[in-house]
Amino acid sequence: MAAKEENAKNAINFRDPKYYRNRELSWLEFDERCLSEARDRQIVPLFERMKFLSITASNLDEFNMVRVASLKDQVHAGYTKKDIAGLTAAQQLEKISARMHEFVKEQYTIFNRSIVPALEKAGLVIIDDYTKLTEKQSKYLDKYFEENIYPILTPMAMDSSRPFPLILNKTLNIGALIAPKDSDGEKKKGKEKAEFATVQVPGVLPRIVNLPENEEGRKVVIFLEEVVRKYIGVLFQHYDVLCAFPYRIMRNAELDVDEEEAEDLLKEIQKQLKKRQWGEVIRLEVDENIDKRLLKILVKEFKVSEPDIFYIPGPIDLTFLMKMYGMPGFDKYKTPRYTPAPVKEFIGADNVFDVIAKQDVLMHHPYMSFDPVVKFVQQAAADPEVLAIKQTLYRVSGDSPIVAALAKAADNGKQVTVLVELKARFDEEHNIAWAKMLEKAGCHVIYGLLGLKVHSKITMVIRREEDGIRRYVHLGTGNYNDSTAKLYTDLGLFTANAQIGVDATSAFNMLSGYSEPEKWHKLLVAPLWMKNRFLKLIARERDNAKAGRPAYIKAKMNSLCDPDIIEALYEASAAGVKIELLVRGICCLKVGIPGVSENIHVRSIVGNFLEHARIFWFCNEDRPEVFMGSADWMPRNLDKRVEIVFPVEDPELKKEVMHILQTEFDDNVKAHILQEDGSYVKIDKRGKVLVNSQDQFCTEAWERVPKMPDPIEERRFIPAEPPVFPDEEEDE
Repeated sequence: MAAKEENAKNAINFRDPKYYRNRELSWLEFDERCLSEARDRQIVPLFERMKFLSITASNLDEFNMVRVASLKDQVHAGYTKKDIAGLTAAQQLEKISARMHEFVKEQYTIFNRSIVPALEKAGLVIIDDYTKLTEKQSKYLDKYFEENIYPILTPMAMDSSRPFPLILNKTLNIGALIAPKDSDGEKKKGKEKAEFATVQVPGVLPRIVNLPENEEGRKVVIFLEEVVRKYIGVLFQHYDVLCAFPYRIMRNAELDVDEEEAEDLLKEIQKQLKKRQWGEVIRLEVDENIDKRLLKILVKEFKVSEPDIFYIPGPIDLTFLMKMYGMPGFDKYKTPRYTPAPVKEFIGADNVFDVIAKQDVLMHHPYMSFDPVVKFVQQAAADPEVLAIKQTLYRVSGDSPIVAALAKAADNGKQVTVLVELKARFDEEHNIAWAKMLEKAGCHVIYGLLGLKVHSKITMVIRREEDGIRRYVHLGTGNYNDSTAKLYTDLGLFTANAQIGVDATSAFNMLSGYSEPEKWHKLLVAPLWMKNRFLKLIARERDNAKAGRPAYIKAKMNSLCDPDIIEALYEASAAGVKIELLVRGICCLKVGIPGVSENIHVRSIVGNFLEHARIFWFCNEDRPEVFMGSADWMPRNLDKRVEIVFPVEDPELKKEVMHILQTEFDDNVKAHILQEDGSYVKIDKRGKVLVNSQDQFCTEAWERVPKMPDPIEERRFIPAEPPVFPDEEEDE
């Protein structure tokens, strides 16, 4: 009895907050890893560094509009419950604010001291102040302003008859203090009270204005806001402009949708979207030299406190750097272009269904082309033997060929069922438009589920064949978006496996009705079944380790913050299970804790492509089980979303997935290793054979293709838009 009491006394509480990292601070560490790419002058080309700096700015915007906004809502509501790391919302905000202020300083140190001088050496000069213009450039701007900018500008004043104007979220504005002139046009004598005025910098015009080349023949550009500042007096002809400075605000972008009370979810979301422009201001960015009188007015009207004010030592909103990335003439400062390799199994095949009927097909994007997925839906739309198509859509491209094919299928008389997730953050309006178009085409459109987001990536085609009805299924780790498929690393599987087909039918019946299957043959489905299965798989490895049998876990995901999963991993680690994790973003787990996480190693890869696939590999006594899917190990994925994780059972495909994951664990060029203090460091590469997993996958994808040239020397990665490195799906 005494021994039992002693063991209980010494038992480790794996849920102790000291063993967990706050998810928001962990997310900021991820943005720091992106920033390290912008800082890396040895390996990362100049324009790629510029791109990563832009990405960090975009990331921080979304982080504020979503995560910081949510914490502020909790504080306003008097919510005092602590997170898994033992912090209240107010405590989190305090730590986040301090870290964000440091981060912004780091951003602009890189921009001002590294990027700008390097760009000048490369032949691109940025004029950050209109007073630095030459006479020739100034004359050029006179005409440009008069013809292109002036007609668009709308000056807005504030006085007793005109309230403070609505300032839109994320727009760049010029705030000014103005004072009336005498009737003869001279400045009034004495202390005239300054009045506030503001003008929005036109978002419809390029942020970067090209100027005549300088005497050295270098390309010269100036920021649009500097042009507006130069000529702002034209907008207030009977006033003196006492000062003019740029500013930008960030508003709460969270939607407050009561789904149970909403009779029409579509209309309710449309109504809530309009409210975003009135959301609480949670961040104010101002020029570091702003006039104190002007700042006082902004602070009062936006109701922001000092921790929410960011004094910017340079151009506000660095996302403009992504536009500069696309400037012609600087290719040698960019990573070579990569063209996705064709998928070997589909080369020369007239009918995708014949290929899938013979074998499961694994695709690794963007190293392999996404075209087979598009053709899968296109051929299904045209094939007279296809009876029905069912698909989930979370995010699609602007001119999606998949959506066009679904509409055509309905027009051809096929039964088409599409679940369009209206609650996909920041894509709500986009998805509403697609949903309406599909309905008009005759598709049966489902607008998500009550209280749940549908994040599954699944398409099923039901086809009539000689031996009866056959179901063809595509399952993936990423969205059905042909644009992001060139930017995000994802995995997809085509299969005609009968049991997966049965599960796919059950999944769509669950989505379209009220059916809950009694069992799943192959698929792991959230929110009711997946988490328990993962916990059992982890527990099995724990028990095997205790029994002296082989035991390990290798997994890749975007984020890891589910406390039940982390507790299970801690228990497995304490039992001796070797655990290797590849977590791109948020990781609330701590490593290196004696008796808790000594056997857990975590890394994150930040490269040219956004790491997005989810892979789960369990030793199972050296009879490995491998799964892929749409879910991260986060509470929202496991408890609040419809997610699908699927097994990879074909022996050769399983080996390929294991090879992919192991190659990423071997990466010593782009990998960042989680330290005991929560920081990440890159691997010391001295004396090591360099392994860049993304480059290796580019090479391997083309090596699989018979008699095709290797385009490595012609690779170049040029995204049209910055990939979102979210809080997670907000990348999705």
